[in-house]
Amino acid sequence: MSLHSVSCLQPSCFGYPLSIFFIVVNEFCERFSYYGMRAVLVLYFKYFLHWDDNLSTAIYHTFVALCYLTPILGALIADSWLGKFKTIISLSIVYTIGQAVMSVSSINDLTDHNRDGSPDNISVHIALSMIGLILIALGTGGIKPCVSAFGGDQFEDNQEKQRTRFFSIFYLSINAGSLISTIITPILRAQDCGIHSQQRCYPLAFGVPAALMAVALIVFVIGSRMYKKVRPQGNVMIQVFKCIGFAIKNRFRHRSKEFPKREHWLDWASEKYDKRLIAQTKMVLKVLFLYIPLPMFWALFDQQGSRWTLQATTMDGNFGSIQIQPDQMQTVNPILIIIMVPVVDAVIYPLIKKCKINFTPLRKITVGMFLASLAFVAAALVQVQIDKTLPVFPAAGQSQIKVINLGTDDVIVQFEPQLQNVTVTSMESVSKGRCRSLMPAKHLDNGLFHQLLDNVTSKPEEGNNLIRFINNLPNDINITMEDTSFGTVMSLSASNYASFSGGRKDQIKATTNSTTCSVTSKVFGFGSAYTIIINECTDDNLGIIYSEDIAPNTVHMAWQIPQYFILTCAEVVFSVTGLEFSYSQAPSNMKAVLQAGWLLTVAVGNIIVLIVAGASKLSEQWAEYVLFAALLLAVCIIFAVMAYFYTYTNPSEVEAQLDEEEKEQVKKDQDIYEKQAEAVSRM
Repeated sequence: MSLHSVSCLQPSCFGYPLSIFFIVVNEFCERFSYYGMRAVLVLYFKYFLHWDDNLSTAIYHTFVALCYLTPILGALIADSWLGKFKTIISLSIVYTIGQAVMSVSSINDLTDHNRDGSPDNISVHIALSMIGLILIALGTGGIKPCVSAFGGDQFEDNQEKQRTRFFSIFYLSINAGSLISTIITPILRAQDCGIHSQQRCYPLAFGVPAALMAVALIVFVIGSRMYKKVRPQGNVMIQVFKCIGFAIKNRFRHRSKEFPKREHWLDWASEKYDKRLIAQTKMVLKVLFLYIPLPMFWALFDQQGSRWTLQATTMDGNFGSIQIQPDQMQTVNPILIIIMVPVVDAVIYPLIKKCKINFTPLRKITVGMFLASLAFVAAALVQVQIDKTLPVFPAAGQSQIKVINLGTDDVIVQFEPQLQNVTVTSMESVSKGRCRSLMPAKHLDNGLFHQLLDNVTSKPEEGNNLIRFINNLPNDINITMEDTSFGTVMSLSASNYASFSGGRKDQIKATTNSTTCSVTSKVFGFGSAYTIIINECTDDNLGIIYSEDIAPNTVHMAWQIPQYFILTCAEVVFSVTGLEFSYSQAPSNMKAVLQAGWLLTVAVGNIIVLIVAGASKLSEQWAEYVLFAALLLAVCIIFAVMAYFYTYTNPSEVEAQLDEEEKEQVKKDQDIYEKQAEAVSRM
């Protein structure tokens, strides 16, 4: 047993330590848990907590930013105190509790004491949600830098090939967990569940990720006896920060002109820290300086889970026999990642090389930023088309009138004095613009006038459809549509609206006296509202006419695929290359510092979304997309200039040179010691 690690006899399978299979399964379950929860999060904010788009987006990106700030804390705890194994166990427990709290927070019946279908005390749900999200951020962020490194610790020095393949399998498990969860949890969310009233099943959508996180923890613990556990040896980040702090403080103390300038400001740390640490810190800071513009890329990239998901709620998700939920569109990214990474590596890059183009890592990153900007231009174009299809609702102090002629003859409706006369044919309807006040209608020839009021002032939520019925029969009727009862509707009266999920057709049943008749409805789209007029109920035949109150979403979700494709291409050339570049430019013992710096750019990117979205005050969503695209394009140009002046270094050569200098210094010290010893012996 070595001084720095604790390990048992490690069983192996196909030349790999058996312990890594527990680590891979753990990572799959953890990523399923995280991305599954995150996929439905912004819709939970909007439709359960009833926050508007801007607040939902702000809290979503605050949470993501926190998830990428806490890895620094996790790395410090693991390297300086608990070690990787105990850190993963401890924070996984926190993580599991957080997911469970999120599931409980979304139970509608928790505070629905009057059983009217809506929480009586929304503050309780908000408080529980915030506690759950903070615990999740601490858990997922804290274990993020530990799990992959812990997997790497399981291999011996002569297993370099197996270690490399492990990281490939590890990355695949991340994408597999992300892909599967992003498909499943939106389906679970779309189900109806509840004790006293049926609501969207957020408890199940959050509960399954919570269960998977518990499974991840159990699987990891089961492999405990097989792991090689490296003892904490101190965190190099602390040394780097101390070195930088001392250099700044020492330079400030010697700011007088009487002290000679030094080649680099970090050289002012030489009084306390060795030459190797200073040289390594210089290399790290050189790369971190290049990181400064990078957060803007993540500011756009992470809006897939917020603004782009909200955009999908106003689109048509009918893909033939498959109905796609708005939050399921996020699966396009992991699917394309799995396809694009090998295609780019095996086809695109070799073709560029054959064209004798020097496609350096920094040029790849620049192209990635440009492509992300282009993706948001594509999103803006889609949003412009969506805006054209959205209904215009009356503003404050205005009204909108819709007349449905239930009679057998055409009628003329006269309004005083603002609007012109309207001719309405039998069983047809007409809507008349907005007016300052609703004036009483004059006499309708051959018919009765009945006024219906509703408070629908926006498109139905989550792509659902609102349905109501008008009874145009002489008798009262009892109406049901699938499992939803509209109760008894009196003659020439209307029911209230009821919400139904989009892209489906349902069985409509009407019972009058002793007669029951039914009919299958047409397939409703997404985001529409209909008034269904019942005209006949005889011999099991239900005669109905549809009157469209709000048109369904007509822009298809497939139009989001181009923007997802462009953004995925951007991710492939930006993210993968960025990590590769960072590792190639970092000293061997400072790669963790750059990993923390890279994760920090993601956190800052999400904070930028909060600042820009909050400060822009743009009323049109397409304009906000264009603003983000323009900002990234400007940052892209700045980064291109910075990259042009960057000089690539080889850390191995620098460290080899330092080794030679240290050997020479040791030799000189030894010679001096020998000369002094010889002089003493002569005395």
